[in-house]
Amino acid sequence: MQLVFDSSDLPAHERVEGWQHATSSALVATRFHIGNPSAFAARLDVMSLGAAHITTMSYTNLFSIRTPLLIRRSDPEHYQIAFIRAGRQGIGQNRTRTLVRPGELVLYDSSRPFEASCTDPAPASTIVLQFPKHLLPLPAARVARLLAVPLPATRGIGRLLTRFVTTLTEDRIDFTPFDALRLGHTAVDLTAAVLSHHLDEEAPSPGSQAHLLVLRILSFIEENLDRPDLDPAAIAAAHHISVRYLHRIFQQHHVMAVTAHIRTRRLERCRRDLADPALRHVSIAAIALRWGFTRPADFSRAFRREKGLSPSEYRAAAHAGII
Repeated sequence: MQLVFDSSDLPAHERVEGWQHATSSALVATRFHIGNPSAFAARLDVMSLGAAHITTMSYTNLFSIRTPLLIRRSDPEHYQIAFIRAGRQGIGQNRTRTLVRPGELVLYDSSRPFEASCTDPAPASTIVLQFPKHLLPLPAARVARLLAVPLPATRGIGRLLTRFVTTLTEDRIDFTPFDALRLGHTAVDLTAAVLSHHLDEEAPSPGSQAHLLVLRILSFIEENLDRPDLDPAAIAAAHHISVRYLHRIFQQHHVMAVTAHIRTRRLERCRRDLADPALRHVSIAAIALRWGFTRPADFSRAFRREKGLSPSEYRAAAHAGII
């Protein structure tokens, strides 16, 4: 962890301004109101995991707000999932307001206004994992339903995520850049698993045969992305259903169409390989073929449409640490 801010290093009258600058750089820009600035105390440490970052924070009473104006000025288009370790915190985003307690997780979206407050007499303590939204393999419309919703962090799959990020912040381990990149992927994957679990719980008729079939099909797709012949016909045949029924259950139980889901997951696997320094010797065409893109030109067009950069531009930027 790298220390970014410690209020004890500054005179009292500079602490609030220093905290505002530190949080804007490490997280997102917000506006603060602190009732007793002379008594304000805070600390912030950051760990980089490739495109993802972990931030540990402790702070005394404060109120923060991210306004539409601040979003227009600067939006990294990140998700942030916070593990509350100490101090009850009020959260408001996406028309949801709640009180998050120690032992709970809460999700934010940097592209939406939010409010947060801590009024407990004891300092609050939080671990925040943030990462670009495009890394999360879940439809944004579904993820939005979990914004500012307390999620359990001390049991079930939430505990796996919090133990992982807590271990990273507390154990003094020297990571190579390759290690950090892979650990970042693992953190995002665990976050996706936590959010998927809660989205599946709230899905209509989660026990229905159609819903369970969609879950099995999604797992089948993930395991067979490298097959060039993976298409609706092959998926339907493997599950002994008609192609028409496959499209219908995806329309009812999954936001994305079958072919769009396959393309998105393949592009994400390619993106990871392009960003991996250990695979810099592997050609772009080979990476594309590895994940089912048989025509390099088709892959390049799809990748640029999805990511806004050509595969070679993305690889160069990722290896330079720009994205």
